Amino acid sequence: MKPTINFYSEKHGEIKRFLDLYYSSPETISDELIYKKEFDNPIDMIDIISCFVDNNDKFQINLWISIDPNVYICVTDHNVEHLIRYLYERFPS
Repeated sequence: MKPTINFYSEKHGEIKRFLDLYYSSPETISDELIYKKEFDNPIDMIDIISCFVDNNDKFQINLWISIDPNVYICVTDHNVEHLIRYLYERFPS
C-alpha cells in the first residue's frame, strides 16, 4: 500500500474548490465528498498537508493521511508539526 491522503467533506464541491485553488490536481474528482491520492514518496504529501492546515478555516473538509496499512491519522492544527517532522525523520531523502 502506498502512502495516501484522504479528503472528506459533507459539502458538495468543497474538496474540488480547495484543490482548484491551492493544489494542482490534474485528475478529475469522481466523488465530490471524498478524494484520495496515493504518493510514491511520502515526503511529497507535505505540500498538500501544509496547504490544508494553512487554509482549513476556509473550507468544510477533513484530511486524513495513511502511511501504514489500515492506520489513518487526522491532520489538525495541533498535530501537523509533529506529523511533518515524523515524515522527514521516517523517510529521509
